[in-house]
Amino acid sequence: MAWPTIDRNKSAADKDAAPVLSDALKAKIRSFFDRYETKKGALLPALHISQETLGFLSWQAMEEIAEVLEITPSEVFEVVTFYTHYWTHPRGRKMILACRSITCDVLGAGEVLEAFKKHLGIDEHETTPDGRYSLATEECLAQCDHAPCVLINEKKHCRVRPEDVPALLADPNNDKLDIPRSDLYDGTR
Repeated sequence: MAWPTIDRNKSAADKDAAPVLSDALKAKIRSFFDRYETKKGALLPALHISQETLGFLSWQAMEEIAEVLEITPSEVFEVVTFYTHYWTHPRGRKMILACRSITCDVLGAGEVLEAFKKHLGIDEHETTPDGRYSLATEECLAQCDHAPCVLINEKKHCRVRPEDVPALLADPNNDKLDIPRSDLYDGTR
C-alpha cells in the first residue's frame, strides 16, 4: 500500500468554488481590526463568527479568513485544529460539550458522557443523523463547584447525573440562555 502524497503548495480548497464568506461577514471580521495590534489578533473572533454563521469551518472558509486577515491559511488551520470548539465538518444545531476535568470526572462525568452517547447513538465529535446534536468533550468548563457540568450551545447545566440526560435532551429549551448573550462579537468599542 502506498501512502498518498500531499502537495503542500496546492490549496486544499476548490479555487473554482463560490466564496463562502459573505461581504457582510468579511466586513464584520474587519470591524475587529481596531481592537488588536495586528490583523492576526482578530483570528479567534473571526473564526467564532464564521463558524456561527456557516456551521463549521471548511477549507474554503479558512483560506478566505486568512485572506481577510492577511495571514497564511496554515496559520488559520493551526488555530482551528488546536482548539476543540472549532469544527472542520458539519455539526449539529445544538452542541453538547461535556466537561472532562478531574473534578467533573471524580463526580461522575464519565457516566454522564456515556449516557449522552447512549441516548444520542453517537460518539465524541459526531453528529446525530438528524443534525440536531453534536457531542464533544472539553478539558474544563470552569464550573468545578457545580460538577459534573455540561454546556448545550452556550447554556450550562450543573450537577448533571446520567439519569438526567433523557429529560435534558427532551427539553426543547435546553440551549436557551437565561441571561442576555454577551455582546463581545456585536458590541461596539
